[in-house]
Amino acid sequence: MISVFTFLSEQPVLLSFVLIGIGMLLGHLKVRGIGLGAAAVLFVAIGLAAWGQAYGVEVKVPHVMGIFGLSIFAFAIGNNSGGNFFQSLKRATGPIVSLVLLYIGAAAVAYYVGRYVFDMDMALIGGTFAGALTNTPALAAVGESSGDAAGATVGYAVAYLFGVVGMIIAAHVALSTSHRDPDTPSPITHTNVRVERTDHPTVGALMRELDTKIEFSRLRRGEQGPIWIPESTDVFEKDDLVTVVGTIDYVSKAVDLLGHRSTHSLRQDRRFLDFRRITLSEPRLVGKTIAELDEILDERWGAKISRVRRGDSDMLAIPGLVAEMGDRVRVVGPTMKLKEISKWLGDSARGLTDINPIALGFGLAIGILIGETEIPLPGGSTFSLGSAAGVLIVGLIMGKIGRVGNIVTALPNTANAVLSEFGLLLFLAQAGTNAGGEIAAAFTGDAWWQILVLGFLITSFMAVGLTIVMKRVFKMGGTKLSGLLAGAQTQPAVLAFANDRTNTDPRVALGYALVYPVAMIGKILVAHILGGL
Repeated sequence: MISVFTFLSEQPVLLSFVLIGIGMLLGHLKVRGIGLGAAAVLFVAIGLAAWGQAYGVEVKVPHVMGIFGLSIFAFAIGNNSGGNFFQSLKRATGPIVSLVLLYIGAAAVAYYVGRYVFDMDMALIGGTFAGALTNTPALAAVGESSGDAAGATVGYAVAYLFGVVGMIIAAHVALSTSHRDPDTPSPITHTNVRVERTDHPTVGALMRELDTKIEFSRLRRGEQGPIWIPESTDVFEKDDLVTVVGTIDYVSKAVDLLGHRSTHSLRQDRRFLDFRRITLSEPRLVGKTIAELDEILDERWGAKISRVRRGDSDMLAIPGLVAEMGDRVRVVGPTMKLKEISKWLGDSARGLTDINPIALGFGLAIGILIGETEIPLPGGSTFSLGSAAGVLIVGLIMGKIGRVGNIVTALPNTANAVLSEFGLLLFLAQAGTNAGGEIAAAFTGDAWWQILVLGFLITSFMAVGLTIVMKRVFKMGGTKLSGLLAGAQTQPAVLAFANDRTNTDPRVALGYALVYPVAMIGKILVAHILGGL
C-alpha cells in the first residue's frame, strides 16, 4: 500500500479525479432514500488521507486546486442567486443579526466549557471553535491572535468532522418538513374565462388589481372573431373569451373578477395566434427585462412573452423579470411570424451552455482581489475575507445587474449549475485530504475526546439555535433553511447534501448566499477575539 499512496501523492491531478469518482459513486448510494451526494467526496478524501498518514505518506490535493475549485463554485452560486438575493436582503436583517448573535453565543460556550470545565488553553479552544464551524480562515485568525498555530490546528482537525456531519444532520431535519414550506412556488397554469362583466374594465386596471401576478395572453371577441394579444388599454366586454396565465391562486382570483371558466380553448385555434418555446441565446438581449423585450416584440410582430422556464422552474413573465442567457421563453405571437421571432431571440442550444468567459474571468479576478485585500483590525493585526467570500460577493452583483453596456455579466442557469458542481467537487477533494492527515495526527493526543465534546456542543448550539430562530421567529421554510445552515457553516458539503436532496432547488442556493459573506466575516472576527483572550 505504501507504493500506492506514494504514487497518488506524486500525482495530485489523478488523485483529485480518483477521489471525485469514488466519492460520487458512494454518494449516489442511498439508505432509506437518503444519500450524501457530493459530500461523500469529502469523507472519502478524509479517509484516504488518514489511511496514507498511517503509512507515513502525506496524500494531499494541492491547496491551490482547492482555492481554484472553491472560487469557481462561489462565483457560480452567487451569479445564479444575484437577482433573488438583493430582493431577499431587504427582509434578511433579522436572520443576519440573529446569526451574528449566535456566533457570539457559540464563542461563549467554547470559552466557558473549554476554559473552566476542560482546562484547555485558548489556542486549542479557538481552533475547536473554527473546526466546529468548519472555517479555515477562522483557524488562521486564531493561530495569529494566540501565537500557537499548531495547538489551534489540533483543535480544528478533531472538531471539523462533526462540524460537517452535525450540520448535515441539521439540514436533513430541516428538509424533513420542506413539504410544509410557506415559500413553495405555486405552479404556473392557464385557463380560459368567459367575461360576464358589463362595466367594461380595462386590461391594465385588472392587472393592477391582481398586483400584476397574471398575464392575459389571448382575447377573442365573438365566437369566430380574430384572436389577438390584449394590451393594457384594451377593454373587456361581456361574452369576450380571454386566456389567463399565472399561479393557481391568482388565476382563480382573475376568474372571480371577470366571469366564469370556459370550456372553449383559444390555444387550439392557431389560425391567428400560436405559441412556441424559444431559447434566449442572443447576447444583446440578455440582461433586458421582460417589459423591454415585450415592447420590441409587440412593436415588430405583435407578440409577447407569457412564461419563462429557467432550469426546472416555470415563472410568470412579469415585467420586471430580467432575462438570462439560456432562458426558455414561451412567446405568443402571430402564427406566421414565430420563425422570425425565434431567429431574433437566438433559439440556439449554445445559450444553455455558454460559460461567458469574459464575465467569468473578470468576476473571478476581481473577487479574488477583493477577498485577499488585507483589512486592518485594532491592535495592528489584519484579516481578509478570503477568495470565496470576495468572489461570491462579485458573483451576486454581476448576477443582479445582468449586463454592463454590451457586456453580459450573468451566466446561464445551466452553465452556473455545471460550474458550481465541478468547483465544489474539486474543493471537497482538497479539503478532505488536508483535514484527513491532521485528524489522524490529532487523535493520537490526550485531549482529543475533550475537543470532540466541545466541538459537538458548539456545532449543536449553532444548528439547533439557527433552526429554532429561523423557523419559529422568521417562519422560514425547511428548503431555504437547509441552504442557510450551509451558508452559516460556510460549508459547501452541507450545501451539496441539500442540493442533492432537493434536486438543486434555487431556494437552497438563495439561503446559502444570503448569509455566507456575513458568516465568513463573523467567524473570522469572533475567532480572532477568542484566540486573543
